[in-house]
Amino acid sequence: MADPAPRGAALWLAGARPKTLPAAVVPVIVGTAAVADDAFVAWRFVAAMVVALALQVATNYANDYSDGIRGTDDDRVGPLRLVGSGLVPAAQVKRAVIMSFAVAAVAGLTLVLAVSPWLLLVGVASILAGWFYTGGSNPYGYLGLGELFVFVFFGLVATIGSAFVQIETWSWLSAVLAVPVGVFATALLIVNNLRDRVGDAASGKRTVAVRIGDRATRILYSVALIGAFVVIAVTAVSVDRIGILLGGVGLVAAVPAIGAVLGGATGRALIPVLEATGRTQLLAGVGLALGLVLT
Repeated sequence: MADPAPRGAALWLAGARPKTLPAAVVPVIVGTAAVADDAFVAWRFVAAMVVALALQVATNYANDYSDGIRGTDDDRVGPLRLVGSGLVPAAQVKRAVIMSFAVAAVAGLTLVLAVSPWLLLVGVASILAGWFYTGGSNPYGYLGLGELFVFVFFGLVATIGSAFVQIETWSWLSAVLAVPVGVFATALLIVNNLRDRVGDAASGKRTVAVRIGDRATRILYSVALIGAFVVIAVTAVSVDRIGILLGGVGLVAAVPAIGAVLGGATGRALIPVLEATGRTQLLAGVGLALGLVLT
């Protein structure tokens, strides 16, 4: 017997997909830690975190809304979908999208006023990227570009931007570490799309997993995670900050996740892999941040 659907706040929390939130948290803590020796303004850190989390939640709700009204989520294997399940009217989910983007915008405007007007362009671009992932008449998520945009916005933009709001200038170290951070976030989407590959193909959603097939997607996921840890190790040695190797703690979750993917896990068996991928990013991100602060 299937578990009963959550209600009230628990239903909205499930729709926000909390297991994907490490993709928002990690770039902020890593970017901030990368420049902590030069500056740390607590309220700016909090504002950046609010922006990142609100954008992630808004994007998740927007994905739920757009896929739901298209019928893409009618036969979804993964976590609960608000619109596709019929539990929440599409109009209510759309309002949640707007409210979440509004929270991000308000928090972001405080940083714009305190740091630089250029952040306004970054914020607008991030909101547009969140909506048009599956929204609009020609969503880029349906064209196989989702992984690229995740890497850019939840890796490069978020990590470098979090450092920028602290020191108000470019940080090369945050830019280097933005690469593994972005790859971890991308791996979340890769395994998500691997799980949904058959259904996405049937509904016309041409994700990378649909385009390159099952075996290549599994290899891509594994290479992405391994490559992220290689970048961390090379960076630690190159800049002589061995503490950065604390990011390797993420291997505790990454190794079994890679094993499951290469072992042929499909459907619901990939849900724990998605969770392990989120843990990988969170553990690696916390380890990186601690290593940066302590060394």
